Amino acid sequence: MPTLVLVRHGQSEWNLKNIFTGWQDVNLSPQGVEEAHAAGRKIKELGIKFECAFTSNLARAQKTLEIILEELSDLNLPVERDEALNERDYGDLTGQNKDEAREKFGAEQVQIWRRSYDVAPPNGESLQDTAARTLPYFEEKILAKIKAGKNILVSAHGNSLRAIVMQLDKLSPREVVQLEIPTGVPIIYEMDAKGKVLSKKILG
Repeated sequence: MPTLVLVRHGQSEWNLKNIFTGWQDVNLSPQGVEEAHAAGRKIKELGIKFECAFTSNLARAQKTLEIILEELSDLNLPVERDEALNERDYGDLTGQNKDEAREKFGAEQVQIWRRSYDVAPPNGESLQDTAARTLPYFEEKILAKIKAGKNILVSAHGNSLRAIVMQLDKLSPREVVQLEIPTGVPIIYEMDAKGKVLSKKILG
């Protein structure tokens, strides 16, 4: 019974500062490093032997994965990196403090950009746009390996993982925008050979 483990990267320096990060390449905060170590220890307790890992092109997800593999004593695990798993691109909001953005654009408008499914911030992506690049990659590269019976580990971002969870949990656009994916908390899916979810567990 193949297992898929999803982990959002540990807290980043810009998460800590409440800044829209998107595709900006920032490092983990000290808390984020500890969250990654804790995630690795929790995953190790499951005793899963992974065949492959996937991550984005962004350092915070890659570093989280590296720390998890260090905890698993599995630094030689094959890793595939792709921008399809990158965080949602926040466009003109990138680099702005969220409170300052609310003052500039209005709290209601910022909330629409953050929490609607199909409305994108200026020059950025909506969650729907993120799903449109993440899900084909997920199906072709990750789900294909699950269907082949392989155990897979994914270290990615809040919105790319939201898109994946939306598909796995069969969530509606209205439901998925309410979904919170905490940093450094492993989500465990046991699946069958057809890619159907048999069970889900969150190691909070």
